[in-house]
Amino acid sequence: MQLQQLNRDFSVCKISSVKNIDITNTFTFMSITDDEISLVCETSYVPDNTIDVEHGWKALKISGILDFGMIGVISKIATLLAEQKISLFVISTFNTDYILLKSENYSKAIDVLCLNDYTII
Repeated sequence: MQLQQLNRDFSVCKISSVKNIDITNTFTFMSITDDEISLVCETSYVPDNTIDVEHGWKALKISGILDFGMIGVISKIATLLAEQKISLFVISTFNTDYILLKSENYSKAIDVLCLNDYTII
């Protein structure tokens, strides 16, 4: 399986409102629940109405379009990383999945994945 490095810095935010969020920025992920509004965006686009934020994330994108019937894609990656005490944060879209890793674990995670037959581009 091929994973693409996204050469950007990301932040995970809890925001007070969707007002003034520029959803035209590439790599803007937002979720709204009855408890919160979460936003994952490039660090340079963190909005002013942020209640809480965690900076220092890097991302990998699973290359290609994943069929909804595929089983275990994230599970296998998560297991490999968990065995090395590396946590991850996953965002799924209609076509694919994005794996966010803390910056300090990013290189180690890439090494682990490469050793387990993942191609990193």
